[in-house]
Amino acid sequence: MADFVDRVTVHVKGGDGGNGSAGIRREKYKPLAGPNGGNGGDGGSVIFVADENANSLLDYRFIPHRTADSGTMGLGDTKDGSKGKDLILPVPVGTMIFTAKGAKGQTKRPGELLADLRHVGDRFVAAAGGAGGLGNAALANRTRRAPGFALLGEPGEERDVVLELKSIADVALVGFPSAGKSSLVAAMSAAKPKIADYPFTTLVPNLGVVMAGDYRYTIADVPGLIPGASEGKGLGLEFLRHIERTEIIVHVIDCATLEPDRDPVSDYHALEHELAQYADKLELPVGAIPILDRPRIIVLNKVDVPEAKELADFVRPEFEKMGLRVFEVSTASHAGLKELGYALGELVTQMRKEVARREQGQEDERVVIKPLERKGRRRPAAAAEADFKVERETNRNGDVWYTVTGTKPERWVVQTNFDNDEAVGYLADRLAKLGVEDELRRQGAHAGDEVRIGRGDRAVAFDWDPTIAAGAEMLDGLQLGSRGKDLRLEANDLRAQRRTNAERRREYHEMMDARAAVREAMMAERKDGHWADPSVDDDRHDRESLFGRGEAGDDQEQDSEEAGE
Repeated sequence: MADFVDRVTVHVKGGDGGNGSAGIRREKYKPLAGPNGGNGGDGGSVIFVADENANSLLDYRFIPHRTADSGTMGLGDTKDGSKGKDLILPVPVGTMIFTAKGAKGQTKRPGELLADLRHVGDRFVAAAGGAGGLGNAALANRTRRAPGFALLGEPGEERDVVLELKSIADVALVGFPSAGKSSLVAAMSAAKPKIADYPFTTLVPNLGVVMAGDYRYTIADVPGLIPGASEGKGLGLEFLRHIERTEIIVHVIDCATLEPDRDPVSDYHALEHELAQYADKLELPVGAIPILDRPRIIVLNKVDVPEAKELADFVRPEFEKMGLRVFEVSTASHAGLKELGYALGELVTQMRKEVARREQGQEDERVVIKPLERKGRRRPAAAAEADFKVERETNRNGDVWYTVTGTKPERWVVQTNFDNDEAVGYLADRLAKLGVEDELRRQGAHAGDEVRIGRGDRAVAFDWDPTIAAGAEMLDGLQLGSRGKDLRLEANDLRAQRRTNAERRREYHEMMDARAAVREAMMAERKDGHWADPSVDDDRHDRESLFGRGEAGDDQEQDSEEAGE
């Protein structure tokens, strides 16, 4: 059984982020010294890397499930959890990564192209790790002094991808079955492909490295190419994709065939027709030359047979009239292989320069906007995506519910610990600030209606309560303050004793009004004749005046005399 694998489905999953810690610092004279819970560590990512030492996808067929390490939980004393290690998966150069399409339990087929690893060192993050949850120390602010909760870590991305290997060969050998393609690869390189005298001997592409003087290039044969291959006949399109990245196409024609309805010229036109049909079905990478514009070389094989030699001499002028270079070779006697090797080496060198020039030109024409790298812990949401979307849905039974989708709401729900009432209140605050509650009211939602945030397995359904309150403000079952305030810390909060500017302004105006009232009363007494003579006591019973307190002895004697009478 052949061990060449050029297409495989891999299930990748990024590591989960660690949960944040909800700790409280405790000291000898400060039993509640504030929150000190650390953040959870980020999960590792699954990354595919083009490696020149990798030559097959066979390992991923036997081990199709790959998972990165998860982050650890945060600790007290604001100690953050450790980050999960990234999982680096080497793949051969020329590997293309697609989304996997197909029902569960069935064979997956390639979908949207995600990455094309055409150069050594190219990287692609197939499954990003989840972000770690924030600890209560990071959640504290001016109004939320002592959060009694922390955020949960986000789960890592999980999906199926299809890896497809398209050989990075310089020369592609095409021809009918038993034309001698494998024999030509074995004669020109050190490769040892299987060779037999029956059709479809080669079931997998054979690669060989050719050394011709200073030239070094690779050749590959395409098995199973017959008329109708573009429609699925023979091996069909199974291996035609291996010629997409080649620079030169060599037609290997069997001049010793005994089939009466075949001749070298008709074989050439039949295979060119199949290549033209296949060229319309593919998307070439950047800088690649279209298949129909790539140079052709005709190799008339098996000229060691006398009849084949005569046929080669007969059809050679026909190919030269088409502007094609023709080489007569024999893999048995190695006749003409040296000339063919040097000619291919020279042409490969020219085509490499042409491909590099085309690639550079197309890269310069493309406008690529690269956002600035963000050093934060959170992955930025796509700019084109809206913050959220609310949809009203119904089923056949007439049940109505509202579905909320969006990057932020779905991430917040995943981060929320629903066993903690304060965390639920924090989620309600975030959704209300984002405008989710206003949008639900606009679409006709009422208290008690079912609301679902997200879709699929991670969706969370609950009864909508726009007046929900949770947290330290609900001490003893009574709402003693607004959400986010902790009354346990209000008594020792010096900021609560500080007057505001409005309070200072109001106290100042009250003081000035009182002074004005005193002045008016004193002026009225002056106009009535009071204080005309400072030596005269106008009110002998005024205990507050200096005169009344100074003559207290005389008043007491007069009162006692009146009492004795």
